[in-house]
Amino acid sequence: MLHKASAQWQGGLKDGKGVLSTESGALAQNPYSFRTRFEEHGSKAGTNPEELIAAAHAGCFSMALSAELGNDGMTAERISTTATVELHFIDGKPTVTKSHLHLRAKIPGADREKFLAAAHRAETGCPISRLLKAEITLDADLES
Repeated sequence: MLHKASAQWQGGLKDGKGVLSTESGALAQNPYSFRTRFEEHGSKAGTNPEELIAAAHAGCFSMALSAELGNDGMTAERISTTATVELHFIDGKPTVTKSHLHLRAKIPGADREKFLAAAHRAETGCPISRLLKAEITLDADLES
């Protein structure tokens, strides 16, 4: 199974700009730049690769958790995952060092221990977790 995305860039690193697109059309000519990547945190002016990695990790983990819960006979009413990807300069080079997952789930009748075990299996087993070489951490809350 192949999934494609493309990037186009014009100009130098700091004054240039680019666009990102996905084969599915979910992203179509979404702008990104040095400023949206390193200077304008939370800006609506564009995205950046680390934000897209965070979105991919949150989505992948949520689906993996749904599968793991199903294997244990549980079905979530709601799974809400936020991934926070950290980018730091190491040896002068920008490096993704960590992806932290924050999970809130509502699962009627769930056993807390089975929920946590399923969450940890999803944390280590989702394809994006397996791709990333950064430290991955998880906080999991089961709502009543």
